Amino acid sequence: MIPAIPARRSSIKLVAMASLIGTTIEWYDFFLYGTAAALVFNRLFFPTFDPRLGTLAAFGTYSVGFFARPFGGIVAGHYGDRIGRKSMLILTLVLMGVATFGVGLLPTYARIGPWAAVALVALRLVQGLGVGGEWGGAVLMTVEHSPPGSRGFYGSWPQIGVPFGLLLSTAVFAQFARLPEKQFLSWGWRVPFLISILLVGIGLLIRVRVLETPAFERVKETQTEARHPIIEVLRNHPKEVLLAMGARFAENGVFYIYTVFVLVYGTQKVGISRQTVLNGILIAATCALFAIPLCGALSDRLGRRPVYLFGAFFAALFAYPLFWLLDTGSTALVWLALIVALVFGHSPMYGPQAAFLSELFGTRVRYSGASLGYQLASVFAGGLSPFIATALLPFGRGALAAYIIGMALVTIVAVLIASETRHRTIG
Repeated sequence: MIPAIPARRSSIKLVAMASLIGTTIEWYDFFLYGTAAALVFNRLFFPTFDPRLGTLAAFGTYSVGFFARPFGGIVAGHYGDRIGRKSMLILTLVLMGVATFGVGLLPTYARIGPWAAVALVALRLVQGLGVGGEWGGAVLMTVEHSPPGSRGFYGSWPQIGVPFGLLLSTAVFAQFARLPEKQFLSWGWRVPFLISILLVGIGLLIRVRVLETPAFERVKETQTEARHPIIEVLRNHPKEVLLAMGARFAENGVFYIYTVFVLVYGTQKVGISRQTVLNGILIAATCALFAIPLCGALSDRLGRRPVYLFGAFFAALFAYPLFWLLDTGSTALVWLALIVALVFGHSPMYGPQAAFLSELFGTRVRYSGASLGYQLASVFAGGLSPFIATALLPFGRGALAAYIIGMALVTIVAVLIASETRHRTIG
């Protein structure tokens, strides 16, 4: 009998860095669209609408990307559980890069009329498919490579790609937003989308160096892959999918309130300059870069649930003070509100999330199960939150705060029902 050859293993630091860089690029692409939807697309693609209705229409196209994400998660999850995590990471990065580059080339309403919005929606769909498939692969590469007792910390590395991507996209967009209005609307807004193709090339060079995860290699070696992973998940793990969705709900919903809707609230409701709000998001995202891995590491010591629940409760308690601080119009208080919201509300949920959701499922269906729960929640939480919040704008900060509290309660209930997962084996 020939002894089994031990699976080759990439350095966890290389894997974590590759996941971080790859997800940063993916989220740079995805967040660019959100910033442009809040500040530009209503004027260039929906110029016949009044400002508020145009913004609602722009956020409608923005939401399309979220509705596509579960389909991306299902397809990538199926093949990720069948043939491997790595190949899906490469495919999804290419999809995102091509779609984002395409947005930068789009003719506007002034050139081709309503077809401009149709093309915008189509490219947003492709973006949604790409990012929907990417998350599961990125977090599983780190979580399944991680040594026992550190999955929360290393699993948070691809999560750091979110504030990094937000930081990078906001910083680049903010630079071009300084242009005179005519130049910015003519060509300046396009440049951040076009340069994404260079970032994708860098990401691909790094991702091809990472080996497949040992956990999935053992599944391949024993020929125990799930034949139809998504069906197996729905048949055998419906509770876990629902709990993953619930845990995700507040984290995803409040994040897009904090980073996208505040641009509308600040510029249209309070009268703050767009540069002030963009700078506040930049500072808050920088702080979150450190808060997310700290919260992931804390979940390795204290458990996933206590850290996660702290973030959900804080988001609920800070809902009204957030808008009160924004309403002051004070630059310092606006920035403080965004920092506190992202660091103490969002980060404690997002830091442990990769490990928490991955540990809910077995290796055979982990890509499909974690992706499905994560991305389905994105449709109803992050995908709709800027749209719903904009619709609630005439009703004042009380209605907006109540909306955030409602999302937080969904997450609190789900995490309380879920079992603690940090001691589960993942092989």
